[in-house]
Amino acid sequence: MEHLVLDMTDGFSIYAFILQPEGEPKGHIHLLHGMSEHIGRYEEFATYLMKQGYIVSGHDHRGHGKTAEVNGKKGHFADEGGFDRVVQDAHEIVTALRVQYPANRFLLFGHSMGSFVARRYVQLHGNEVDLAVFSGTGGDPGVSRIAGQAVAYLRGKKNGFDQPDHFLNKLIFGGFNKSVRDPKTPFDWLANNSEAVATYLADSNCGHVPTTRFFADLLEGIGKVHDTDEINRIPKQLPILLFSGSEDPVGNNGKGVWNAAQQYEHAGIEDVTVMLFEGGRHEMLNEKNRQHVFEFVYNWMEKR
Repeated sequence: MEHLVLDMTDGFSIYAFILQPEGEPKGHIHLLHGMSEHIGRYEEFATYLMKQGYIVSGHDHRGHGKTAEVNGKKGHFADEGGFDRVVQDAHEIVTALRVQYPANRFLLFGHSMGSFVARRYVQLHGNEVDLAVFSGTGGDPGVSRIAGQAVAYLRGKKNGFDQPDHFLNKLIFGGFNKSVRDPKTPFDWLANNSEAVATYLADSNCGHVPTTRFFADLLEGIGKVHDTDEINRIPKQLPILLFSGSEDPVGNNGKGVWNAAQQYEHAGIEDVTVMLFEGGRHEMLNEKNRQHVFEFVYNWMEKR
């Protein structure tokens, strides 16, 4: 694994990694991680894909992981326009890596918050992507999203935008454990695999509470991701896979995933696949049956 620090066009530094297979690569897969975690949690999946013959890369978003250690503030994208900036970061990183490590095909993978970044990416740069995979994604919260943006703005005006916002964090994520029978931790909704949850809890770069501005940025970005005109910008021939657990609260136990897929189908996208793993929760890449999940994603890619 090669570790990199890449400078963005605004001077901000981003941590990234890249894995290269032996011989001619089948393609290049870039991974986008979720909220309040980091790209290091994807090493097992990345190594699996590399062993199948793919170049695999990923990076820590602003406010996360080693990027937050290099510069910036943990749990904070930017003082303004943060979601768009994170999408631009991803494009700048991918563009630079594809020049340095050429491959015929490019695949974009995003999980949770990273899935929304990836979904915006294919709206803006879809002609540069050959396959797109969205893990643990969801549908448009609609009125609650708009209300959340308003609350974030009011709280930011009152208390400042750059402080961890425990109120918004609880408002948005507080109900996620309700569907879990006898939860042992606040993060049991992440996975049925108690070992994975324990590892998450023990990781100092996981579970931090983001800032008020972060929540405002993310909710604004989710609105763009679900805007019909923006969805219509996605190339019709781009194959898209959406997968999650059937008990993932982020995807409203599958309903939000299907809603997202239906939006793509209504936009005329020709190849849209949905896979819900029965009994799985939010992080299918960390469930006990993750090898089966890895193989499913790989086989879907290979067929295309």
